[in-house]
Amino acid sequence: MDARSPLEIRALRYLAQREYSRLELEQKLSVHARSLPSEDLSSVLDQLERRGLLSAERVVEQIVRTRRARFGNRRILHELKEKGIDEHLIHSIIPSLKETELEAAVRIWQKKFGLSPSNREERGKQMRFMMNRGFSIEVIQQVFSQAGEDNQ
Repeated sequence: MDARSPLEIRALRYLAQREYSRLELEQKLSVHARSLPSEDLSSVLDQLERRGLLSAERVVEQIVRTRRARFGNRRILHELKEKGIDEHLIHSIIPSLKETELEAAVRIWQKKFGLSPSNREERGKQMRFMMNRGFSIEVIQQVFSQAGEDNQ
């Protein structure tokens, strides 16, 4: 019989709901692990990683898949860094993010605005919105130029 620790059971419950990065899960479990030695928490996390139940790759896939429809590369990359994802893993997904960024930006812009800005004020408003969503100035300008071509 496999005797699981209360910490491992709690970790498995969290992981059953969604993917967590090691840092996130460690932060969530640390509240419950205060009464236990710190090695117990890291050994539980190590064991979950070895068994493939805790995976940084799956976290990256999930974040990219769910955030791409609403956010630009900068915002997605920032979120991955905040979740404690390794730099090498983040760098490995940048090419695929770049491939889909313009398409995502056009879709998001179309949904929110749909019409090219008619004046400077409107252009500034649209640019700020897109920048807050994590798109670079270059991508935003490409969106505007595509929109301008469509309106002609």
